[in-house]
Amino acid sequence: MIEIRNLYKAFNNLPVLNNVSTIFQKGNTNLIIGQSGSGKTVFMKCLVGLHEPDEGGIYYDNLNFTKLSSRERSQVRKKIGMLFQGSALFDSLNVEENVIFPLEMFNKDMTKKEKLERAHFCLDRVNIHNANHLYPAEISGGMKKRVAIARAIANKPEYLFCDEPNSGLDPATAIVIDNLIREITKEFEITTVINTHDMNSVMEIGDHVVFLYKGELWWEGTSEQILTSGNKEVEEFVYASELMRKLKTN
Repeated sequence: MIEIRNLYKAFNNLPVLNNVSTIFQKGNTNLIIGQSGSGKTVFMKCLVGLHEPDEGGIYYDNLNFTKLSSRERSQVRKKIGMLFQGSALFDSLNVEENVIFPLEMFNKDMTKKEKLERAHFCLDRVNIHNANHLYPAEISGGMKKRVAIARAIANKPEYLFCDEPNSGLDPATAIVIDNLIREITKEFEITTVINTHDMNSVMEIGDHVVFLYKGELWWEGTSEQILTSGNKEVEEFVYASELMRKLKTN
């Protein structure tokens, strides 16, 4: 579980996050949505320690992350998996080596055989077969995302952060990635936080949805509740596309 209490962050005296409070539960896919400039990226960067909030607290299972020393934070970060927007695979490493990389960084006591077995398990879990020795340039965008997920779960994280996981994917592949993230979240009881603008993702896997508007938490609820939120700004976001407007009228 991650609890955010009265989070405030400003740049050049201009508030970007203003008094944001919410709870991201274990075993849930928690989605952060909102228009460009709403504060989504800054919010996620605060959660993982890339930005320091000016006020408020971020609690990882009741441990106040914002008050920890650098050494103490590093212990929490070992429990965090990251799925980056562009997958961020290392071009010079093959698929297997990319997944082993975090194990090399954080698990010095594991033997080479144990690291290899863990990498194979993670790749099997995301349905990557017969591609272990291929390089990122030799696989599709969807496969890259799945390899990136395998790498993100290699260290058995308790918390998983995903930044626009469907960016650049076709709709069918995006659904596959969404479902895979949700399956892994449930299977391994991970607290998953996803930064997205994709309404398909919201409807497919939105256990808990947080809508930010001009740096404030404007609305939160489930994927079912968001369709009838009664909130003007939320509805403008949800029904921005012609397809969603047609579904609403039907």
